[in-house]
Amino acid sequence: MQDILSLMQTLRRPRLLVRAARIGADDYRREQHLGRILGVAPPARHAPTILKLMEIEAVLDERRRASDGGYSAARHVEVLAAMMGEARQLHAHA
Repeated sequence: MQDILSLMQTLRRPRLLVRAARIGADDYRREQHLGRILGVAPPARHAPTILKLMEIEAVLDERRRASDGGYSAARHVEVLAAMMGEARQLHAHA
């Protein structure tokens, strides 16, 4: 668990993106949001879910950095908020 949380702390993203994600994480509801974000039924445990979200986020960040026309800041915030929400739940259950 600690390794995943430490890995998340090493991410460096623009302040505005992180600030928006923190606000979104306050309203994060696993049952409501995760299926839409992942496109499949979410794993039962938080750690594998965070790893999957981190994979998705890395692709989004690549697209952001490349100024890809298909990049969606809203989607990026949604995924970051889910990562933060899952991390909070993982930390709470530890």
